[in-house]
Amino acid sequence: MLARTPAPPYWAVVFSNQRTAADAAGYGVTAEHMVALAADQPGFLGAESARGADGFGITVSYWQNEADIAAWRAHAAHQLAIAAGFDRWYRCFATRVAYVGRDHLWDKPQADAPGQG
Repeated sequence: MLARTPAPPYWAVVFSNQRTAADAAGYGVTAEHMVALAADQPGFLGAESARGADGFGITVSYWQNEADIAAWRAHAAHQLAIAAGFDRWYRCFATRVAYVGRDHLWDKPQADAPGQG
């Protein structure tokens, strides 16, 4: 599902990662918890995530400003999840922070309901 962000400007954190071969216990629960926890943080605007069968994944989270991103990065529970990622879950990853000055969203128009229009 696409994140429904407000009109720019805002910020995006792009987290690209390759999972380890072993599916370490606790990853799925932790990942879900991090998204829910991030959603409760000041400045969080939404997130989108995808993972391939080969273990490569990308999560993009959207934020109002860089200070909100820094606060999320420093959050104690997020720090624990980051440490577990280094230790068990990721073979490699990259985090990129980008300013979004322009965006475009397109939704396919819905067909009229039967019997209408």
